[in-house]
Amino acid sequence: MLFRSKTVLTCAICDRTAVCQISKVTGQPWCHTCQQRREACTRCGEVKQVRAGTQAAPLCGSCTHPDPSFWRSCRFCGRTGQLNTGACNRCALDQRLKLLLDDGTGRTPTGLQELRLALASTERPATAMAWLSKNIVSTTLTEFATGARPLTHHGLDELPRSKPGDHLRSVLVATGVLPERDEHFARLERWTTQTLNERSNLEQKELLHRYAIWHLLRRLRSRNRDRNTTQGQVTVVRQHVRAAIVLLDWLDIHGLTLATCGQGDLEDWLTSKDLSHRAEAGHFVRWAISQHVNRDLQFAATRWTGPTGPLDPEERWHQAKRLLHDETLDTGDRVAGLLLVLYAQRPAVISRLSIDDVITSNGAIRLRLGPTPVVLPEPLADLTQGLVANRHGRAVLGDQGTSPWLFPGGQPGRPISADRLGHRLRLIGIRPAQARSTAMFQLASELPAAILARMLGIHIKVAVQWQQASAGDWAAYAADISRRNRPEHQAFRQLQ
Repeated sequence: MLFRSKTVLTCAICDRTAVCQISKVTGQPWCHTCQQRREACTRCGEVKQVRAGTQAAPLCGSCTHPDPSFWRSCRFCGRTGQLNTGACNRCALDQRLKLLLDDGTGRTPTGLQELRLALASTERPATAMAWLSKNIVSTTLTEFATGARPLTHHGLDELPRSKPGDHLRSVLVATGVLPERDEHFARLERWTTQTLNERSNLEQKELLHRYAIWHLLRRLRSRNRDRNTTQGQVTVVRQHVRAAIVLLDWLDIHGLTLATCGQGDLEDWLTSKDLSHRAEAGHFVRWAISQHVNRDLQFAATRWTGPTGPLDPEERWHQAKRLLHDETLDTGDRVAGLLLVLYAQRPAVISRLSIDDVITSNGAIRLRLGPTPVVLPEPLADLTQGLVANRHGRAVLGDQGTSPWLFPGGQPGRPISADRLGHRLRLIGIRPAQARSTAMFQLASELPAAILARMLGIHIKVAVQWQQASAGDWAAYAADISRRNRPEHQAFRQLQ
């Protein structure tokens, strides 16, 4: 493709004026949105990337300039098209699934019939064929079909970790073959068990088991309740476990244990040149003190004093204006960006919003970010409604079109990951950490902590910290209101 950066032309496919590039296939301008669009080709009927035609009559690349030498009829269904073999992509996929899921009698086991139906009916059979060609996928499906491997989560856990294997699990869950499971938490449990088993010092191993299993994982499970664990939570737990190991290893090298070391020994470690995981180790030491492992130690917690990055309120409103009105941006990216810029929502929270969190009542659109749903103003309300109606998952295989997530991800039945959402926002010029800090700083200076906590779904202590950092002293404000004379106070109440 030939690039003409930032050239505004009329797209030959959708007739929209936008930044376009010149297609090598047709020599005509086409916009970024059309380059990403997949539709059913009006000539061959297969869902492929649009390369020519119009928005009402799209054409794929093969049908834009068809090669007569490959134009033949499928020997199974009789459909005519450009075929490299004697079968069209869909029939070739069906034959491949029949072979892989054969239980030895020429039939597909009852437990795998839904999977076969879902894969055989996918809109992009060529993609499904490429996925099935991966060795771990084809081998595992054959083992499931023949009974060589139990059709359970545990059966998949025994395989080496890989992206195709993870996607296979997601497809099996989405099609109802396997029950749902908190995958991040399950992987964290396996990682923790493996890490602890690698410890040769039995005393350290027992202490780490108490800390990691009975404190960190137990607290995480209690905190999440019926919600799935996020990747960020997994990272935090791993950092805390690694920090405990770093400290215990340093003590062991110096002939000490956590129970026998003194405050001076701890200070020596804190001032050592190769110090790492200081803040996370502090969490471990404070836990050990509370558990009476060593009550003579002290490790002060680091107090948060406010955002460290630059805050730019003018840039915040510039970004909000662009997200509200720039129709060349993806609707999902616009809504996610606005939730971050206007409502200070973290990507991890935005990614886990479901369509049930969007409430329509009395002509207003509300979004449940915290205990009290927020009324969305126009045009954000209209954008959110459009996202609910037209959202689509990026999962090609196993997607049943029933995803409950407002931002579906690349794996069927799962939301977009926080990392992926953050990456998409950075691509359109939004830095999540800085944008959220700016939004939270301004909101905290304008709203009482209690209202901020209920509206945004954050802990009241966090809201108070942000209020103090932004110098929004609402206790002083309330006292000032109470000291006003009665006529002024009555006038104030009338204005409410």
